[in-house]
This record gives sequence, C-alpha cells and structure tokens, in this order.
Amino acid sequence: MSGGAAGPDPTARAHAAGPDPRGRTGPGTGAATGGPGTGAATGGPGTGSRELILSRIRAAVAGAPEPGITRAYRTSPDQAGAVELFAERVADYRAVVHVVDADEVAGAITAALGRRAAGRVVVPDGLPEEWARAVRSAVEAGAVPLGRGTSGAGAAAIMRDAPALSAAELDAADGVVTSCAVGIAETGTIVLDAGPGQGRRALTLVPDYHLCVVRADQIVAGVPEAVGRLDPLRPLTWISGPSATSDIELNRVEGVHGPRTLEVVIAR
Repeated sequence: MSGGAAGPDPTARAHAAGPDPRGRTGPGTGAATGGPGTGAATGGPGTGSRELILSRIRAAVAGAPEPGITRAYRTSPDQAGAVELFAERVADYRAVVHVVDADEVAGAITAALGRRAAGRVVVPDGLPEEWARAVRSAVEAGAVPLGRGTSGAGAAAIMRDAPALSAAELDAADGVVTSCAVGIAETGTIVLDAGPGQGRRALTLVPDYHLCVVRADQIVAGVPEAVGRLDPLRPLTWISGPSATSDIELNRVEGVHGPRTLEVVIAR
C-alpha cells in the first residue's frame, strides 16, 4: 500500500521519456504514441497504432510479387436437368414455382399478380417491355391514385424507382417484379446484381412479395459456375426462398429480412 508513496512510478518515468524509439506501443502509452483512445492527439480514434501496423506491413511486403490465387473450383459442365433441379430446389424453400415456355412468361406474370389482386407493383428499369406490359395489364383494374413514382398509362399501379422510392413507398407496394442475373440449380438460389430489370437491392427486400423471372439460359449447375458469371464488384443479392429465420426452438418466422412470398417464373 505504501509503494506508491515511496517514490516516482518507474512506469510513469518510462512514459515521460517519450515513445519507444522502436515504435512499440503499450498499455497506457496511447497519449504519447497515438494508441487506442488517442483521437485527440492523432486526428482520429486509434489511427496511430493502426497506421503504424499497416506501415510496417507495407514496408515488409514492398516489392514482393503478387501471389497467385488458384480458383480451380470444381464445376459441373453438364447442364442436363439443371432447369428441373432448379425448380425443385426453389420449391423446397417454399417458393411458388412455375415452369413455362418463353412465350408464356407474360401470361404467367399476369396470372400471378391477378391471383394476389396486386394494385401497386414496383417495376425496375430495364424489365423487358413484354413483361412490363403484363404487369400493367394485371394491375390496371385495381389502379390506385397517382402518386410519386407512378407515371404513364395504367400508371396508377406501376411504381417506378425514379426518383428513388422511399422505404415507406416500397413498404406500401403490393410487390415487385424483376428479372435476375443467375439461377443456381444445386442450391435453388437466385442471384440479383442490380442489372437491368432488377433494380437496387431495396426494391426486392422491402416489398412483401417478389415475383422473379428466370430464363433457362441463366440457370447454372452450381455455385462455381454462378460465381464465374457474376461481377464481384456489383452489389449481389443471393436469394434462396422467401426471407425466413428461426429461433432457438426452430420456430420459423418468414418475412423478417425480406419478402414473405417469393414466386418464380422459369422460362424454359
């Protein structure tokens, strides 16, 4: 108990002497060296230590060759049965699945929206015009008053994302109709990359109903093939069935993080 009064703390002397000439930092030295909690001294919280570490790493690897990354993932070049497997796996996730001929897609969209009596449907830019007309045809009867994000003939029910719809507007929509970038047969997964006909991520996460059209030529056998088709720099949304989660007792709750209902039209 008396040690503190016997003389100056040697640790304090070390701190007072300045930063370790070798650049090391330690507990309690932040004020002098820019360690954790030293934002006032360094211009940002903890940036001193971080920059110190990073600078040492950069110095250590300076001039080193770029390491080669082997991406020899196992692939399945055989596409036979991919469409059927994709439909089966998507249905396993409790999604509603329709497999139709390409010239029947518009009719399938109209029928699906009609069954839900959808009156306000989000249509992303770039959706094939035939499909957009099918959406319009399905919702015209239930047209709602024109509002922000709606325009054009039959527009009362067509919600465009220009300017960007708010979260409240998306939440009030009856659903969204999109295309996709890739479908994965092995996992029953749909991948969106915000390309034409898909829109930004919020369009397919906020509305409670998502109708997605997948062409047969967009379906690949497995994840490696899908990754090979996708641009990693784009915002990717991977969808395997309706949004769902389970608590510790495995009670499933749907619609927590996205639409409760996923309907997929596969155009073969």
